Amino acid sequence: MPDEPQPGPDDDFQEMLRKLLAGEGQIDPSQLAGAAGLPNDPAFVANLMSQLQQAAQNGGDGIDFSVTSERAVAIAKEGSHGVDPATSQASDQAFQVAALWLDEVTTVAELTATPSLYTREQWAKATAPVWTQIAEPVAASIADALTEAIDQRAPEELKAMLGDVSKAMRGVGGALFAIQLGQVVGQLSKEVVSGGDVGVPLLDEQVAALLPQNVAEFAEGLDVPVDEVRIYLAVRELAHARLFRSARWLRLHIISSITEYARGIHIPFDRVEELAADIDPTDQEQLRDALASGALIPPRSPEQDAALARLETMLALVEGWVDTVTAAATARLPRSGAIAETVRRRRASGGPAESAFATLVGLELRPRRLREAAAMWQRVTDELGAEQRDALWAAFDLVPGSDDIDAPESLVARLRDPGQTPADDEFDRALEDLLNDTTGARPHEDESGGVEDESGPDDGSGPDDGSDAGSGPGSGPKGSPQI
Repeated sequence: MPDEPQPGPDDDFQEMLRKLLAGEGQIDPSQLAGAAGLPNDPAFVANLMSQLQQAAQNGGDGIDFSVTSERAVAIAKEGSHGVDPATSQASDQAFQVAALWLDEVTTVAELTATPSLYTREQWAKATAPVWTQIAEPVAASIADALTEAIDQRAPEELKAMLGDVSKAMRGVGGALFAIQLGQVVGQLSKEVVSGGDVGVPLLDEQVAALLPQNVAEFAEGLDVPVDEVRIYLAVRELAHARLFRSARWLRLHIISSITEYARGIHIPFDRVEELAADIDPTDQEQLRDALASGALIPPRSPEQDAALARLETMLALVEGWVDTVTAAATARLPRSGAIAETVRRRRASGGPAESAFATLVGLELRPRRLREAAAMWQRVTDELGAEQRDALWAAFDLVPGSDDIDAPESLVARLRDPGQTPADDEFDRALEDLLNDTTGARPHEDESGGVEDESGPDDGSGPDDGSDAGSGPGSGPKGSPQI
């Protein structure tokens, strides 16, 4: 007789959520930890429940994100090790070479602070404040939605037992979100190779950092000497840090754009109700699929779509500039092309932790127009040089936009002639189309040299002198000026 299947974490999670949304009693602490994928050892569970109880009591005082940093650091320490002297020396030398090579290809000034080498837990601790700043608006919205859902669905006797259920559940919901965010940041610490690896400026403007342990793991299987990989990644990281130090407005602009987008996410009560109604306790895959797809995050509004497009454009411009500068600076490396392609594929696909963050906050970190932005920066470099290219970061109003990514030739023309306007560009293109017309059609001039206004249907026949009929103003190529 075959053994009966044993209940797993998914079964526990489903039953826990069903009871939570139906208001059927309390939840076992160890069940809560196991269902959330957290360690089930007694010490951790006791600490978790202490944090949740404190959050329930202080639910009206905002979300305590200190647990995010604590959880992230705890996960980062798993399998982490320090930096040995030989690796430290090799990394320092890589940064020195990177600085010299960057000086040759960019006018963006070098950093005043010495680059750092981070362990995984140091990276998690250093970046946790920015992660919480990004995620806080979504955490607040989810906490509010859960509060409303529990308040409306819980039996009266449960409300009486809990007291101020709205305040308590808001605090617990926010704490659970903060812990889950810590899970994501801790896992990311095992994937990133540098401070600027995810594109978002997570570190201070003056800080450039590599994670030697992750750099070594990244180099495995590339069939490229680790020294070359280390130098290439050091160039990328220094270029990223130099840009944000030089363009002082850029870091604040990107972080503000992300939080502005996140503030537009509001979890309505009916989303929670729909999730609860759609869950079949006998279907072990349904809940996991619903949570993994970010079912609580509602579809984006038109305003959010516009904000996301602007954010993606800026992130693509930053990453495209870094790619262009890095390619020029690492031209001496024999396998720089292979490393660059690996970086591009890795960045395009992202990692498990990035997917988890996208589900948690509803925001993808990878810009989609990266290749086009890099091509635009390369065109500007080839046509105008590095100095004029880098000067475009001096102020927000000077930075190219989405239209410039689509038509870099227009950007180059405008930079060559600052007095040129978009209307001038359209006129020049239309005039060029007219002059390059190979159909032989030309305006029909009268004896005084003016253009005759010939109306009526064009039957394709012309006058006896062979000139083209029906070729009055506006009959040239579409968009041609009437001259």
